Amino acid sequence: MFANIQDLVAQFSSWVWGIPLLIGGGLYLFIYSGLVPFRYMGHAIAILRGKYDKADSPGDLSHYEALSSAIAATVGMGNISGVAIAIATGGPGAIFWMWASAFVGMATKFFTCSLSVMYRGTDEDGNVKGGPMYVITEGLGKKWKPLAVFFASAGLIGTLPAFQANQLTQTLIDVFQVHETNHFTAKLLLGISIAIVVAMVIFGGIKRIGSVAGKLVPVMVVVYLVTVLTILFLRIEQVPAIFSLIFEDAFSGKSVLGGALGVLIITGVKRAAFSNEAGLGTAPMMHGTAKTKEPIREGLVAMLGPAIDTLLVCSLTALAILASGVWKGFDGNGISMTLAAFDAVLPHNIGSVILTICVLIFAFSTLFTYSFYGFSCLSFLTNTKIGKSYNYIYIITIVIASIIKLDFVINLIDSAYALMAIPTVLSTLILAPKVKREAAKYFQKLKRGVFNV
Repeated sequence: MFANIQDLVAQFSSWVWGIPLLIGGGLYLFIYSGLVPFRYMGHAIAILRGKYDKADSPGDLSHYEALSSAIAATVGMGNISGVAIAIATGGPGAIFWMWASAFVGMATKFFTCSLSVMYRGTDEDGNVKGGPMYVITEGLGKKWKPLAVFFASAGLIGTLPAFQANQLTQTLIDVFQVHETNHFTAKLLLGISIAIVVAMVIFGGIKRIGSVAGKLVPVMVVVYLVTVLTILFLRIEQVPAIFSLIFEDAFSGKSVLGGALGVLIITGVKRAAFSNEAGLGTAPMMHGTAKTKEPIREGLVAMLGPAIDTLLVCSLTALAILASGVWKGFDGNGISMTLAAFDAVLPHNIGSVILTICVLIFAFSTLFTYSFYGFSCLSFLTNTKIGKSYNYIYIITIVIASIIKLDFVINLIDSAYALMAIPTVLSTLILAPKVKREAAKYFQKLKRGVFNV
C-alpha cells in the first residue's frame, strides 16, 4: 500500500514539474525587470546593514533579521544534500542550470517580496502578516481568495520539515557508523531528540526565531566557506577542469541522463528551487514581516537570498563533490555523497566532523524557520489560535520523517513546492507592473537623495 503511494507521489512530482510555469514565469520577470534591481546591489547591502532602519516602521523583524530568517530557511540541507542529489541524478551539468535558475530567482524574489510588503495583511490581533495569500487577497481582491487558499493548503505540506529531519538523522547515522540492524531505533531516538531541540525555539514565536537565525546564519556560511575553500586548495589543479565539465555537461547531460537535456534542466531548476525557494512563496511570508514602509527596499534585500544561497553555498558544495571525484559511480546520493567527498580530500575524517557541525547548524536553522511558514499558512486558513497548533504537527513530522525513505520525502516536498509556485507566480505576473512603477518612483527618490535627508 505504502509502495503504491510512493509511486503515485513520484509520478505526480514528475508531471507537475513538467509544467513550465516556475521556469517561464521567472524568466519573464527577469527580462521584465530590465535588470534594474541588479544595479542596486550596493544599496541592498546598505539596507541590510541597517542604514535605513526605523524603529517606528510597521512589522516585526529588521531587514537583516528578515533576510537572515529567510536564508536560515533556504541555506540548509538543500545546499549540502540537495546539490549531491542534483549531481547524482542529473550529472555535473545540473549545477549550471542551478546557477541560471538563481539569477532568474533573484529577479523573482525582488518582485514577490516587494509585493509581500505592498500588500500586507493583518491577523485578528492586528499583527502584520505577509505572503502570497495576502498578496492575492489584498492585491487581486477577495474574489481571488480560492487561489490564496490553494497556496496556503499546499504550503501546509511544502513547509513540513521532512527533508531536513530525514537528512540530519542520516548524517548522524553515517558519521557514527551505526550498524544497519540498529538504524530504525537510532533514527527514531535521533528524531525525538531533534524534535525536542526545535520545540524549544519555535514555541517562542517569530521574534525568537528571527533572533536565533540572525546569530546562526553568518557563522554557518563562514565555516562552510572556509572548509570548502580548503578542499579546493588541496585539489586546485582540478578546478579549471571542473568548470569545463559543468558547462559541457549542461548542454548534453550525457554523463547521467543520456542526453536528456530537458530532464537535466528540470533537475537543476528543481534543486535550485528546493534550495533558494524563489517563486515558491515561502520567503515572502518572512520578508512580509520586515519593519519597513518601503516595499522596494525589502525586495532588494530579498534579492540577495538566491545569490548567497545558490550562487555561493550550493556552488561550494558542488565544487567540493566534483573535486573529490567520489560522484563517479557512487552508490547512493544525498548527504552520504557529500560526506564521502569531504572525507576523500580532508585527512583523518576531519571532513566528516566539520560537515557534521555544518549540517547541524544548517538543518536546525531551517527547522527553526520553516515552522513559521506552516503556522502562517494554517493561520490564514483558520485563525492565529488554531495556527499555533501547527507547531505540534511540525514536531511530530520531524520524528516520522527521520525514519522514512528519502525518495518519498523528496517527491512529496517537490510536489507541494510545485503546487505552491502556481498561485505565487500567477499573482506575481499579474501584479508585476505595480512593482515596476513603485520601483521607478523609489529609485528616482534615491537618486535625488530623499532617503539621505
